[in-house]
Amino acid sequence: MSTTVNADLERLVSIMARLRAPEGCPWDREQTFETLRSHIIEEAYELVDAISQQDIDEMKEEAGDVLLQIVFVAQLAREQGFFDIKDVISEICDKLIRRHPHVFGEMEVNGSADVLANWEKIKVKEKSLKKREDKSVLAGIPESLPPLLKAYRIQAKVSHVGFDWEKGDIKPVTDKIKEELSEVEAAVNQEEQERVEEELGDLFFAVVNLSRHLGVNPDIALQRANKKFEERFRQVEKMVHQEGREWEDYQLKDLDCFWNEAKRSESSFGQSKKTCDSSLQ
Repeated sequence: MSTTVNADLERLVSIMARLRAPEGCPWDREQTFETLRSHIIEEAYELVDAISQQDIDEMKEEAGDVLLQIVFVAQLAREQGFFDIKDVISEICDKLIRRHPHVFGEMEVNGSADVLANWEKIKVKEKSLKKREDKSVLAGIPESLPPLLKAYRIQAKVSHVGFDWEKGDIKPVTDKIKEELSEVEAAVNQEEQERVEEELGDLFFAVVNLSRHLGVNPDIALQRANKKFEERFRQVEKMVHQEGREWEDYQLKDLDCFWNEAKRSESSFGQSKKTCDSSLQ
């Protein structure tokens, strides 16, 4: 298995090198670290979509696309004398061994919470040894992370060093949400737009914290909510189309009727018409 994997990886690296060669692909030769950034993000999201859809064939393909981006970055770095794919692999291997002393060393842990806490402590120590200027627990969180995911990562990291409410007690978390919501309402009443934005941000941050305390990834939860809304709204659109009316012919209560029917049954248009006709007269 190892020999096959090595051979396949070497094949991919050689293909990438040929694409970048003078006689290679014009598009690949034009790419830089900067131009690859958007492609890396896009390919990662496509893999996430495949996982969400539980499409195994798509997962395999998209995982390959993500791997290609890593090999591409390593090829650019090799050309400039920075590092190559072997250095990338060696670095991650060393890191995994170093940050899993409970597997490759003598340390004992009691569950994943201990593992994550030790991981953060080891990271801080590594930064100190490398003499990096930013030795904060929060160092290393990408600036380009989507805000929802970044809030989640920030909260998780500070939690690992004890800056968090007691696990299992969500009352202070929900109390904080209520507090932030009241501050949003106060800002709205005072018509202070800049403060409204600030307080809404605090409210989002507090809701993400509740999600984390409940063991729910907020990004996944919001994706599911988006998908659910989209599916139901598409059903509402079909019901409107079936009636042969224009959107402006409906009041919100009429559309709410369609929405509730979509919640009960996304495909039961006949029943929807029967239930909602009375509100459209």
